[in-house]
Amino acid sequence: MRFIEGGSFTMGSDNFYPEEMPARSVRVDSFWIDETPVTNAEFARFTEATGHVTVAETAPDPADYPDMLAEMARPGSAVFRKTSGPVDLSDASQWWHYSFGADWRHPLGPGSTIEGLDDHPVVHIAYGDAEAYAAWAGKELPTEAEWEYAARGGLGGKDYAWGDELAPDGAMLANYWQGLFPFANQKLDGWERTSPVKSFPANGFGLYDMIGNVWEWTSDWYATRSALPAPKSCCMPQNPRGGRERDSYDPALGVTIPRKVVKGGSHLCAANYCQRYRPAARHPETIDTSTSHIGFRCIKRA
Repeated sequence: MRFIEGGSFTMGSDNFYPEEMPARSVRVDSFWIDETPVTNAEFARFTEATGHVTVAETAPDPADYPDMLAEMARPGSAVFRKTSGPVDLSDASQWWHYSFGADWRHPLGPGSTIEGLDDHPVVHIAYGDAEAYAAWAGKELPTEAEWEYAARGGLGGKDYAWGDELAPDGAMLANYWQGLFPFANQKLDGWERTSPVKSFPANGFGLYDMIGNVWEWTSDWYATRSALPAPKSCCMPQNPRGGRERDSYDPALGVTIPRKVVKGGSHLCAANYCQRYRPAARHPETIDTSTSHIGFRCIKRA
């Protein structure tokens, strides 16, 4: 873990997506944070010690999903599959496929393994799985503010964790999608899917893979900025937290499953789709969801 001295920073951004606005000054206390996302090898030690069974390895309960087809009540998870050509980017079902038998040990579905991937970030991790690991390790999951402060690495007001250019002088500084998503990945960074942790330079705080590779869970409930409490005009917010659980529901889902904030983007973020390979970027994810591009890292508060 790396020790992060507390301080103030500009959280959010006015330059990209509405949910990141407005940029505002906040302060966080000191904390320790994992140098890298939790890897397959580390997660394996956890499951061996505890017998933990992940959400993806557990059949969904039809009582929790009233409209679910009976044949869907089998363990599985969402796996990304590249399309053969351009598709409607508003329809994620073109590239996300629920795969029976996909889980952290079988990241691409039945027949796939994590052999040779010990140092890759663990994926197919739902929020409860990340919480269980953190509790076992004597740690916690970061708040959105803590995560973003750490990701910035001491660079204030920059779009990316390394400056204002995505690829300065053509340098690939994180694992993200180069080319047209979801069908033409040029792999200029050398990777089609996840990459080993520490494959790219650390940020100013000595942290790796804060940007790209896999999305990372935070402990904050997702809410739009309008649903968050208004900051007091007299003071800079100290250790700000997200919204309320009830504000995190998405009426469009048809079920009341709360959502947490995930941060950092992943190897699937591209210039033409989801430019969220930035510290300020944020995205809502239902707590029961696991996918082939979501992982996590932990903190310990000082």
